[in-house]
Amino acid sequence: MKLIKKFLSSGIRILIALVAFLVFICGPVMLTVRQPTFAKTSFPTGLRADSDRLHWHVEYLAEELAPRNHNYPEKLAATVSYITTGLSVPGAQVSLQSYKAKNAAPGQEEQVNVIARFGSKEGPVVIVGAHYDAAGNFPGADDNASGTAGLLELARLLSQREITGNIELVAYGTEEGPFFGTEQMGSAVHARSLAEQGRTVKAMLCLEMIGYFVEQQEYNSWALRLAYPQDGLYAAVVGRWQDRHLAKTVKSCFNGASDLHAVSYSGPVLFGADLSDHRNYWQHGYPAVMITDTAFLRNHNYHTAADTPDTLDYQRMAKVVDGVLSAVLTLSL
Repeated sequence: MKLIKKFLSSGIRILIALVAFLVFICGPVMLTVRQPTFAKTSFPTGLRADSDRLHWHVEYLAEELAPRNHNYPEKLAATVSYITTGLSVPGAQVSLQSYKAKNAAPGQEEQVNVIARFGSKEGPVVIVGAHYDAAGNFPGADDNASGTAGLLELARLLSQREITGNIELVAYGTEEGPFFGTEQMGSAVHARSLAEQGRTVKAMLCLEMIGYFVEQQEYNSWALRLAYPQDGLYAAVVGRWQDRHLAKTVKSCFNGASDLHAVSYSGPVLFGADLSDHRNYWQHGYPAVMITDTAFLRNHNYHTAADTPDTLDYQRMAKVVDGVLSAVLTLSL
């Protein structure tokens, strides 16, 4: 009996120590990287994102234009043409940024970024970017037809407003393998060109998989499981510690745009926090965050044939675009 009491007493002390550790050590760390905010930036007057338009774009990109990568040059050329047309809205100056990607299939090294400029050419620029290529011969509905569709819808919404700031929407080629992590990424080319021109970037927002929402969120870390919601019905704003103020601004705009919850991670580059185009702007000291549905942490269709348009939630995806629109207009003031 004494042995049992001693064992229970030790167990209680261990449990108390564990709870204390979580509350007094992990708690502040989690709050630091999450930086919860209840601030709300009012949504700017004017049109909101149209879920039907987003659905249509994703279907066309993921069905008619798939596969979308350098191994399928005709499909890729058709994708570039489709995006160029979609970004060519009133008030936009559209241009193609050509570059060579040596890891591409033989004869397909010439690749393209599509850039739409809005507002003033002067002053710091606010950039929203999304890659349009997809891995392998997969549809790539969430990855990343969703981000590309969001970019096209942003162009339409910006065309209906008077833009006084300096805004660029950029659709990137060559984000997926074998280009990821190399200077051949379309976003690396664009970021490098800005640095070479000596341009000032106020903020870069990367749209990386923005259409998949589920009732139960999965995580690859107990720390993430403790710090973030258990449902997968939120958008994530992901960046480094030095991007925390940008993340807070974006979340405030999301809070005021709709009822879609947005959370953030601002800290060391862990848990896949650098796994998209925003990483290339960091290389030049530019503030940048990724806006995502948490990609493979949530969407098990990632890089498979199951990543199809019917798996996405276009109503919530439209709310993501509204939040991004509000952030872009706020940041460009």
